[in-house]
Amino acid sequence: MKALVYQGPRTVEVADIPDARIERPTDVLVKITSTNICGSDLHMYEGRTTMESGRTLGHENLGIVVETGDGVDRVKVGDRVCLPFNVGCGFCANCEQGFTGFCLSVESDTPGGAYGFAAMGTYAGGQAEYLRVPWADFNCLVLPEDAAEKENDYVMLADIFPTGYHATELADVSPGESVVVYGGGPVGLMAAYSAHLRGASQVLLVDRQADRLRLAEQAGAVAIDDSKGDHVEQILDLTDGGADKGCECVGYQAHDPQGDEKPEATMNDLVASVKATGAIGVVGVFLPQDDAAPTELTQEGKLPFDFGQFWFKGQRIGTGQANVKAYNRRLGRLIRHGRAKPSFIVSHELPLSEAADAYRHFDDRDPGWTKVVLKP
Repeated sequence: MKALVYQGPRTVEVADIPDARIERPTDVLVKITSTNICGSDLHMYEGRTTMESGRTLGHENLGIVVETGDGVDRVKVGDRVCLPFNVGCGFCANCEQGFTGFCLSVESDTPGGAYGFAAMGTYAGGQAEYLRVPWADFNCLVLPEDAAEKENDYVMLADIFPTGYHATELADVSPGESVVVYGGGPVGLMAAYSAHLRGASQVLLVDRQADRLRLAEQAGAVAIDDSKGDHVEQILDLTDGGADKGCECVGYQAHDPQGDEKPEATMNDLVASVKATGAIGVVGVFLPQDDAAPTELTQEGKLPFDFGQFWFKGQRIGTGQANVKAYNRRLGRLIRHGRAKPSFIVSHELPLSEAADAYRHFDDRDPGWTKVVLKP
């Protein structure tokens, strides 16, 4: 089968690899019809992780079940399914509590598994023609009858829509509150969108790319361009002294407007721009080790964090990757009933054969490349 294979920093290629197949009775085989390129894929693409050469990328996947293992009961051949990027067993202590992003049964040295992701197990990614899905009865979200018509909406349930929503959940966004989101990539846009769904009265989004800022406004947010003056002061002015809640949707490769990498920048800006007693949700990826980080401290996954100011303001922080299954069914109902249309961020639909060029454009932040959906 054809698949996008990671060969090394900024080198991916579509190649012929052995067909995905049923390996355990609880597996299903899915023919992929949509698979997204994610900002997290770029961390691996750029060589900033421990991703091994020869692995297939892709953790935002949707497709049609074409084969089921003998132990699969609920999912049927022909079902159109969206697959949470988290691989979860459904029965370990963490999965039982809803923490499917931290499954203890996965083939990984640390809690949590994912398709085509560094340090999160050996599971192949879905930027390919077919994908093996383990523990399929648990992991497959069977989609309703409008799934083909709204495929670009439903595929966002694999990761970025639940992850953006998770940022607002970690920040405990409530109706009537003001929310500031740092980062206008797909997850940041979904966090802003989710804040409105949760009833926020005012949403501000900080970025510096014009295309992202336009989409933020389309999502109902006030766009703050941090390359044009003091963005923290703008936020304080617009929110009468600080936003009630904040969302970090950038992660460890944050840059300042001059293009210098400062992994601590968004975290400290959030402390400064969220009011006293406010809460911050952090879904941007941070790693325990990053050899390419700009300082010895940040290479060890540590940040020069404004903890004194954080403590003095009585703020609180929630962190971690989204437990997608905690949200995907509910968010899917919003799509089904016309209350949510996350596909507004999609800029390109491309065949798998053009994936390598798409990665290059997306990684270069070329104007207009906001979200790519590959169609194997």
